[in-house]
Amino acid sequence: MRYQGVKSDSVDNHLEMGKKLLAAGQLADALSHFHAAVDGDPKNYLAYYRRATVYLALGKSKSALPDLAKVIELKPDFTSARLQRGNLLLKHGKLDEAESDFKKVLKSNPSEKEQTEAQSLLQKSDEIQRLTAEANESFQNKDYVRAASQLDTIIETCAWDATSREMRAECFIQMGEMWKAATDLKAASKLKSDNTQAFFKLSTIYYSLGDHELSLNEVRECLKLDPDHKQCYSHYKQVKKLNKQIQSAEEFLQEQRYEEAIDKYEAVMKTEPNVRHFTLLAKQRICHALVQSQQSDRAVAVCTEVLQSEPENVDVLKDRAEANLLVEDYEQAVKDYESAAKLNENDREIKEGLEKARRMLKQSQKKDYYKILGVKRTAQKKEIIKAYRKLAQQWHPDNFQDEEEKKKAEKKFIDIAQAKEVLTNPEMREKFDHGEDPMDPESQQGHGHHHFHGGFPGSQGFNPFGSGSNFHFKFNFN
Repeated sequence: MRYQGVKSDSVDNHLEMGKKLLAAGQLADALSHFHAAVDGDPKNYLAYYRRATVYLALGKSKSALPDLAKVIELKPDFTSARLQRGNLLLKHGKLDEAESDFKKVLKSNPSEKEQTEAQSLLQKSDEIQRLTAEANESFQNKDYVRAASQLDTIIETCAWDATSREMRAECFIQMGEMWKAATDLKAASKLKSDNTQAFFKLSTIYYSLGDHELSLNEVRECLKLDPDHKQCYSHYKQVKKLNKQIQSAEEFLQEQRYEEAIDKYEAVMKTEPNVRHFTLLAKQRICHALVQSQQSDRAVAVCTEVLQSEPENVDVLKDRAEANLLVEDYEQAVKDYESAAKLNENDREIKEGLEKARRMLKQSQKKDYYKILGVKRTAQKKEIIKAYRKLAQQWHPDNFQDEEEKKKAEKKFIDIAQAKEVLTNPEMREKFDHGEDPMDPESQQGHGHHHFHGGFPGSQGFNPFGSGSNFHFKFNFN
């Protein structure tokens, strides 16, 4: 709120009230009263000085500088205001102007405290002048590490100097320290008005780091300042296209439309083939989509590509582990889950996956009903029965006359019959898929286990656990 058209006594009242509010830390209210005092008496240097004090308390040094300049214009011998302005100019990197203020303070019969402070700041300013010249020379000589170190010291004093931050950002870019460069450019974009170049550079850095959303935000800031900025507009079109493709791909994944998600992420790699981060992101998500759609062989290959570049990518380790389970490479699945567990000890999915992989590895070293029937783990009941019928006919013991061959066929047939029983029974199959063998008493301890009653499934009058070998097999293949 601004108070206008107030009289002299009212100005004094506003100054007094503002002073009390400032002391109480109520800065916004204090500022309103100092605004009113300035409007009421534009030649009252104290009103400007108090308002500048509030601006500084609010961290608005840019707003404080014009008020301090007005104070000095109205009362040139106000040493405290000149000293404060010199200090602000120093922080903004305006070294010549700052030195001028410090020298004038020293010539104006200052107090002992003001004289000590002015001498100290003048010495600091001289040191920064020297360091600035050295940093410029280092930068010109492409000694970016040395230049960055010199600029570190400069920025400790000139914290609000956009030019020094922009130069240090360029050093960081040349050194490959992109996140540090982004931090300096972010500060520079706020310190300097209409700093389109800072926004453009910031956007390209985020893009190179694979952060398409931050890149899009910064290039939009550039275009707000200058809608016709050629570099920003060209970059904006590229980032927007990429951003849209990635968003669409993620929506397809959420909707379990995996083939469309894969196509969209392949389009991402074509849109931006030169930025490694986007290629890895696309391959990581393609890996995930392939696992979810049970394209296991391809999933293993794509996940492996990502892990060659990012061996500690937990999400990809989990996906490859799942893919390895699907291709029945249980040893590698265990290794992948163990690697993921070391990187993220508290992930419940990893713990459960590792337990499952270990059970399946142990099981694979015993009897594998899927392998016995020659079907995939994803096989439907129809496929299982078809495979069973074919193998049962092939290994029918009556087909063999030699006693040794007949014994071998009997054993094989028992395995085939057991496999069919387990894999066509949803409950038993689920147990087997989780690493338990429903036909193995050891595996079923504490769970109860299945017994055959009166004969084998698919047979009449045949008990494979009976004694003697002079029996005849009669089968129906239902």
